[in-house]
Amino acid sequence: MSAPAPSPLAVVEAEPLPRQEEVLTDAALAFVAELHRRFTPRRDELLARRAERRAEIARTSALDFLPETARIREDEDWKVAPAPAALDDRRVEITGPTDRKMTINALNSGAKVWLADFEDASAPTWENVVLGQLNLIDAYERRIDFTDPRSGKSYALRPAEELATVVMRPRGWHLDERHVLVDGRPVPGALVDFGLYFFHNAQRLIGLGKGPYFYLPKTESHLEARLWNDVFVFAQDHVGIPQGSVRATVLIETITAAYEMEEILYELRDHASGLNAGRWDYLFSIVKNFRDGGTKFVLPDRNAVTMTAPFMRAYTELLVRTCHKRGAHAIGGMAAFIPSRKDAEVNKVAFEKVKADKDREAGDGFDGSWVAHPDLVPIAMASFDAVLGDRPNQKDRLREDVHVTAADLIDIASLDAHPTYEGLRNAVQVGIRYIEAWLRGLGAVAIFNLMEDAATAEISRSQIWQWINAGVLFENGETATPELARRVAAEELAAIRAEIGEDAFAAGKWQQAHDLLLHVSLDADYADFLTLPAYEQLVG
Repeated sequence: MSAPAPSPLAVVEAEPLPRQEEVLTDAALAFVAELHRRFTPRRDELLARRAERRAEIARTSALDFLPETARIREDEDWKVAPAPAALDDRRVEITGPTDRKMTINALNSGAKVWLADFEDASAPTWENVVLGQLNLIDAYERRIDFTDPRSGKSYALRPAEELATVVMRPRGWHLDERHVLVDGRPVPGALVDFGLYFFHNAQRLIGLGKGPYFYLPKTESHLEARLWNDVFVFAQDHVGIPQGSVRATVLIETITAAYEMEEILYELRDHASGLNAGRWDYLFSIVKNFRDGGTKFVLPDRNAVTMTAPFMRAYTELLVRTCHKRGAHAIGGMAAFIPSRKDAEVNKVAFEKVKADKDREAGDGFDGSWVAHPDLVPIAMASFDAVLGDRPNQKDRLREDVHVTAADLIDIASLDAHPTYEGLRNAVQVGIRYIEAWLRGLGAVAIFNLMEDAATAEISRSQIWQWINAGVLFENGETATPELARRVAAEELAAIRAEIGEDAFAAGKWQQAHDLLLHVSLDADYADFLTLPAYEQLVG
């Protein structure tokens, strides 16, 4: 008797979207289903391994480089694959979601690379998931335009040679896509995002002289990188493109991954393009993993933890050295400032800070860096032009002067700063405002002249949680308690109501955002990711 045919992939509880049939083709969905059946069981095992490792950190309050992979670190001979021409010069990269206007503006921005984001800068409504894919297809086919309904301004693509190279970021391994079921089970969002994009665009991109390039978020170990590498190998065979066409840049935005940078590059070596050093998710990961490690792991206000903090400098310098030792690009962090159209003085001060930050990165050996707004592209470009000149990168700068120990990476106590009451208030303010926008389907939000994404909400709620559980005493004499957090949140909610008016307040999701922030900030059972309970409340 022959085996029954596999259960088909089902798209459920999703309102029909314009032109969705161009993305959700039978062949594309069959590819996603095959990815799910082959790789989701290993994804599940790796998520369980994350929990085990977190329990071990809770027991020891320590991390170290892995003894079992010492041979990889000690082998001086291996390198990652040479960069393709389209990814050799990455001196400025712009980030943002894949809505139609952003797609055009990012490609036209003058940046070398656009991180087309289906992750932290995109709330995963079904509309964002599907139409984001459609916008990228349209861009590659040069049939994309946009007219702003409010201003009447029209947007269109510049000539192909002036456009940024796209590096697409799928969701992290922890998030499922509730609208896509195989055998009655949700498919990981990472495989939905990757599968649809790769299936439709891999051949097309090669025809354009580029390729299917990816940023891999939230990676916690080299075993997770190995899983991605196996996905790439299968996918390239499936659609009939040469092995090595894929290139992946891994975000080192978890504290555990910081101890496995070389191993991560090694696992992806035929497909590796580089590593990226972020800030907010990295700090969030430190709090999450060492949240019960005592006062020596308590972080001060998020804005007090710059990339010049000793433990952050150890992380970034180790990243540059690791990348260049192995022939990979080292990509720096985000300049999140959003220029004000009203306050030239605010812009002047902020631009000076952005320039200083990008000068530091270029001077430290990074090959490129991120910005969140097109107006920052020339500033970052000037910083890297000054160091690189006509060279595409500075991978020849090996930084053999850098020596980082395991203890250096978690030496939080070396930072001479402390939590403040104003820091608590800012965490509540930004947390409520970001979550409210996220629940309306917006993942990249300008708040107080900074472009914030989901990592913002994660560090905000994590700091509130950590300070309360550590019983932090603020400089004004108040102690961090649940009652204080509730009071500050109530004050912020009232201030928002007064600021925007009753009608706009009622039309938004402000109370819901307030309640969710307090839930994840005060619950004794710390949620691994804010986006997990938030996704349950996301409509669409």
